[in-house]
Amino acid sequence: MTAEKSAIEIATLNKTFGKRRALDKVSLRISAGEMVALIGPSGSGKSTLLRHISGLLAADRNSGEIRIFGRQVQSKGAVSADIRRIRSEVGFIFQQFNLVGRLPLLTNVMVGMLPRVNTWRSLAGWFTRDEKLRAMHALDCVGLAEYAAQRASTLSGGQQQRAAIARAVEQRARIILADEPIASLDPESARMVMECLTALNHKDGVTVLVSLHQVQFALQYCPRSIAMKDGRVVFDGPSEALTATALRNIYGLKSADSDLDGTTPLSRGLRGRRVAFAAGI
Repeated sequence: MTAEKSAIEIATLNKTFGKRRALDKVSLRISAGEMVALIGPSGSGKSTLLRHISGLLAADRNSGEIRIFGRQVQSKGAVSADIRRIRSEVGFIFQQFNLVGRLPLLTNVMVGMLPRVNTWRSLAGWFTRDEKLRAMHALDCVGLAEYAAQRASTLSGGQQQRAAIARAVEQRARIILADEPIASLDPESARMVMECLTALNHKDGVTVLVSLHQVQFALQYCPRSIAMKDGRVVFDGPSEALTATALRNIYGLKSADSDLDGTTPLSRGLRGRRVAFAAGI
């Protein structure tokens, strides 16, 4: 592996909760500037993996290693003492938005710069004019500049998720980890969120790793997909190589009849995909 060209490197990562192995010898490498989908059924380890990459969770003792742009996030179950500085380059977007509802949208976005300002400024919430202008630009990038003065709680779910992306822009994150950011959104809001992430990837070269239940969005927006099942990586390659048979195996579906009723991630992902149907459904 070439550390200079790798945004994320993971080697032999294990994580156990009680008697359940949530991550099982996970190893992967994501190059700088890639946009990668992380797919798989619920409980497959996607969220756990993202939290390990950001240093929010520590791996099992004496297990594995994670590096971000060559800097060690954790090794053998111990998170780096320098994790706060490393994490300043990693934007984490949660499914629940994690905005402060009573605060204006602009203030929520400026929270993204807290890792770069002095402690007294972060406690006081004091920001310069230039910092506010940058936050306005970040809101403009996701189409929300006109809502800057509104309380976050007054916005729709899709708007709040785009605000979370703007917060990552203000953070100047080089990597964005998005944990099912569109799971609770309507189709149009989901499309807008995915297009915001794609624009950051294409225009600014931000590395994006996004966990998705909706396979069709992985096929449409992410050139590469990594699939997990039972804590293991079971597929890593071009999204276009995700055939119907491969997806049935990933999601544990037994027959063609069980995945065409419109209720599973697989059926939603394959609907309208002629290439997938030709592959064996």
